[in-house]
Amino acid sequence: MGVSSPVSRQELAEAVENSQAYASPPSWITQDANRKAGRGLYLIPEIDGVTSVEVEPVEPVEPVAVEPVAVELIKGMTGGDRVTLVPQKFKGFVKWGHYSDVKTFVKSGNFVTLFVTGLSGNGKTLMVEEVCADLGRECFRVNLTCQTDEDDLLGGFRLVNGETVWQDGPVVTAMKVGAVLLLDEVDLASNRIMCLQSVLEGKGVFLKKVGQWVTPAPGFAVIATANTKGKGDDTGNFVGTGVMNEAFLERFDYCFEQPYATPATEKKILMGSGCGDDDFADKLTRWADMIRKTFYQDGCDSIVSTRRLVKIVKAYNVFNDKSKALQLSLARFDDKTKEGFIKLYEKIDAELIDADGNDVVDATETASATGNECPF
Repeated sequence: MGVSSPVSRQELAEAVENSQAYASPPSWITQDANRKAGRGLYLIPEIDGVTSVEVEPVEPVEPVAVEPVAVELIKGMTGGDRVTLVPQKFKGFVKWGHYSDVKTFVKSGNFVTLFVTGLSGNGKTLMVEEVCADLGRECFRVNLTCQTDEDDLLGGFRLVNGETVWQDGPVVTAMKVGAVLLLDEVDLASNRIMCLQSVLEGKGVFLKKVGQWVTPAPGFAVIATANTKGKGDDTGNFVGTGVMNEAFLERFDYCFEQPYATPATEKKILMGSGCGDDDFADKLTRWADMIRKTFYQDGCDSIVSTRRLVKIVKAYNVFNDKSKALQLSLARFDDKTKEGFIKLYEKIDAELIDADGNDVVDATETASATGNECPF
């Protein structure tokens, strides 16, 4: 039998039911004012002259079995059977700065909220993880972005084996088991994290989607790390960080300002990271310290972090070539900055040679360089 436009809403509903392609009459027809031909009538010229045909039934498809590993991961976030999240100890870690104070807070078992701020790559996150590793405490690390929202943090409904079930988010799970919640790069988040207000007060949180109030277990603590103090960044080095809500920041009990380690401490860090050359580690830390002093005095726009020094050491251990290790590790900077950093190191290490065994440093230039001179 042929069909033609216009069609009634009843005819449209019957067509939808028979096709099983839509749950209800499609809105691109019912909501389009140009398609309305009267009360309950819709213009669908596309079907004029179309003859209805019998559609052969499709054989049902057997459901695909869910891998057991995926099921275990899902169960993990619900507080059931799960793998422990106690961080592994980092061999060679040096306990410096605010490590002992943070450890004392966590060890006390009291609820506390800490805000750790400092420039990139100086060991903020690693310090928190090592505190938890040393105390055998679970650490739920959540890396925040501008897209992080309540569903990511507190939990939501998920499709599991064909059924919609509620799953706790990392914040709720950490509360239930009394773990340390690490909010990493918190200053990159948007106002969507304001759902954590009551969590930061230690009172618990109400899961409105399931009507459940969750109170924190003993030992629960919140530690946030950031490159700023939540007031934004005007240097251009930390793109994406923004001004954080003052009410949110005020709920952190204490703020730790973490600088870069001293050259002596940083040398220990490099030696603990696998650097077998005491002299190289010494020169690297002196070099990095000079760059940082220049950076603080607005003499350059970039900085060499402790993390970057460790990368240099790792490359040196692989290639046994100082020049190549520096080149590979500093390639992330623009050409002018990279060349300036390398020239400064050359003035510190007169024995720097390239992969072919040739001197990289001009002897005259090295002799005339002063200890505090920076070529960029």
